[in-house]
Amino acid sequence: MNTKNYILFLLFISLIFTGCKKTDWKENYREQSKAPFGTYIIHNEITGLYNGNEKVYLKKNISDFFNEIYYDNDAGYANYICIKSSANKLDKRSINKLLKFVFAGNDAFISLNHFSENLKKSLNISTDNLDKNTYALQELKNLKGSLYLKNDQFKDSVFKFERNIRRHYFSKFDSLTTIVLGTQKINHEKQPNFIKVYHGKGAIYLHTQPIVFTNYYLLNKKGTYASNIFSYLPDRTILWDPQVKSRKNSTDKNKKSVFKFFNKHTSLKWSLHIAFWGLLLFILFNARRKQRVVPTIEKLKNSTSDFTHTIANLYLKEENHKNLVTKKITYFLEKVRTKYLINTNNLNSVFIEKLASKSGNKLSTTRYLINTIIAVNKKSNCKQDELMRLNTLIENFFENN
Repeated sequence: MNTKNYILFLLFISLIFTGCKKTDWKENYREQSKAPFGTYIIHNEITGLYNGNEKVYLKKNISDFFNEIYYDNDAGYANYICIKSSANKLDKRSINKLLKFVFAGNDAFISLNHFSENLKKSLNISTDNLDKNTYALQELKNLKGSLYLKNDQFKDSVFKFERNIRRHYFSKFDSLTTIVLGTQKINHEKQPNFIKVYHGKGAIYLHTQPIVFTNYYLLNKKGTYASNIFSYLPDRTILWDPQVKSRKNSTDKNKKSVFKFFNKHTSLKWSLHIAFWGLLLFILFNARRKQRVVPTIEKLKNSTSDFTHTIANLYLKEENHKNLVTKKITYFLEKVRTKYLINTNNLNSVFIEKLASKSGNKLSTTRYLINTIIAVNKKSNCKQDELMRLNTLIENFFENN
């Protein structure tokens, strides 16, 4: 057993004894994933295919990486490698930077299920994916095919893959700058799936089946195809792109924002913060249910005296003097009880003294009023003069206090 196979065997054993979690059959292509369709093995073993050359794991976008480090001399050429379902972080500017990198004499290997329009337009190629709408695990499981390499060293080899092999191929390319390195046979139809596009002093290798580089196939004795693919690239430093970062000045991040304008000016930034927190506090304090104002309940009004006064006026119009006198006396006694809180059951001398004292009237005036009331009240009939005199006495009595 050679060194490469021994390492793969050890990795296989470690994967077997790593937990008992349910197997994740999704195609994630993550370098740290030990799931069947992660790229943990190839990512860790890639340096063994290039005689131990350095591997640089890109923690930033390739465009930003090239702003700091650039490989453009004999002592510093490199291989760029990207194995993903789709390279979404390779925007137009990043692709231009990558092409300049290749033009200077470096190489790039890109294996994807979906190539962006920007990349295809830049390389003058076209692709077709007959299974582009296939996502269900059961459907992917049924996709199978045979892959071939055109190199004389591999021309008699057939590499069969039994699942997740899509009918994704290169339908158009420039034959003056592009050569076909590999094909795939699916449903008795052979199409190119691995090409080399010359660009300046370097070349870009494009591949349509990233699934063949995953843990599943490398652990199922299908690693020969992957190692043969990478043998096309020279022994150089490896730039492994995990596609985790967008370009710093990408279109999405470079859009004008009113908040960026506020952040440039300290006073505006603080005013924005104060306004925000003030609004938040206002919402919090006013979110509680407000209690309705409790209406003031006024004390019930004693309308007996008003009622008596009104009825007396009615009797006055009817010239029923005795009834009016009775009502006037009732009105007077009710007001005494209400205003001075004096019992009016006995209109004796004690009552007269209390009434004079509380009302502020003279004792003689009070005694004269009470005696008049007693005298008039005993009569069965009353004249108008008596009514008028009683009315005047009562009104004068209350006006004095």
